[in-house]
Amino acid sequence: MLTSTRFSSVFAGLLVCGAAAAAEVPASFDAGKCKAEYPKASLMNEEQGTVSMSFLVNADGSVVESKLEKTSGFKNLDKAAIKSISACKFKPGTKDGAPAQTWTKVDYAWKLD
Repeated sequence: MLTSTRFSSVFAGLLVCGAAAAAEVPASFDAGKCKAEYPKASLMNEEQGTVSMSFLVNADGSVVESKLEKTSGFKNLDKAAIKSISACKFKPGTKDGAPAQTWTKVDYAWKLD
């Protein structure tokens, strides 16, 4: 029964984007303050999975572009993760110590308890 199902969306972590230059630090954000809401249809269908995404973050912390790197296996979960994380305010990445536009990778895990 849906009302008795406990759920949580779990942030799996920020990962450094592959071939970053030595003096480049990727953008980051506070995962505790930026969570995606579990889509109702996904709850009803008991869908779970991890979405891997990449975000291009401006020097002001805003998201310019997002890419789905690996699907959770469920479109609703993928869309909800991208939409929610794209709306988050990031701490800008840096290049040579100065705020700069950088790519960062985010994995978001959807789990039902």
